[in-house]
Amino acid sequence: MPTSPSSSAQEARRVVARRLRDLRKSAGLTVSELACRCGWHHAKTSRIENARTAPNATDIRLWCRATGTEDQAADLIAQSLHAESMYTEWRTQVRAGLTALQGSEPRLFEDTQVFRVYSSTLVPGLLQTEGYATGVLRISASFRELPVDDSADAARARVGRSAIIHRPGHTFVLVVEEAALRHHVCDSNGMAAQLGYLLTAGALPQVSLGIIPMSTRRRTQWPRETFHIYDDRLVSVELVSARVRITQPSEIALYFKAFEQLRGMAVYGADARALVLRAIEALH
Repeated sequence: MPTSPSSSAQEARRVVARRLRDLRKSAGLTVSELACRCGWHHAKTSRIENARTAPNATDIRLWCRATGTEDQAADLIAQSLHAESMYTEWRTQVRAGLTALQGSEPRLFEDTQVFRVYSSTLVPGLLQTEGYATGVLRISASFRELPVDDSADAARARVGRSAIIHRPGHTFVLVVEEAALRHHVCDSNGMAAQLGYLLTAGALPQVSLGIIPMSTRRRTQWPRETFHIYDDRLVSVELVSARVRITQPSEIALYFKAFEQLRGMAVYGADARALVLRAIEALH
């Protein structure tokens, strides 16, 4: 089963730290001796080896020079950059506003052929209506205490980006927990419009929409954190504090495994439509 994304990101940092510590020990250097050769305080060496401070490229080059392992510097730098890119704090992401965030990675959407999305809490962004998206983003803006609430503009941008589901060359495999249909993130009219749109979008030939019933007795996976898989090269997971980008093949494989198990528990076609219609009826 997939590990928690935040733990996964921290573990990637620890792997780099352990490799650097092993290089120091193999060279027969103490913490203080390595610090002296690198020209910094010994406390910095300890912070790096305990994954409390991420080394930059210069730090790694100096470390490898001090330990006589300069041939390993390039690989370690690449590994360290990967570890740091996995964990991108939301306060950095939303600095330019929620609207800018919607279009922050246009090439990713255009270049992806198969989108796989699992959502345990909300209707996936690719299938959100403007009213529903406004409700979701307004909650986000309020929670993050953004100085300017641009949730309405951001919702329009999100819906515009989602028009990709109507363009040729892309396939969308979406799995949603039934409970996600019942969370009222906007008013009843907005919820009715959103659920009605699911009936329309779910019938598109390029869209596979599966819904996992709350009553299913075939659980092979419990509800997971919402995640997106872009082809076989990237997994994006949204947490309260950060967006985690996972590119390590072994970890992507775990998310693929979890996705397939979740997809196997879902119902499709008429059975999925029945769950959506039941959610619409519950609004009244």
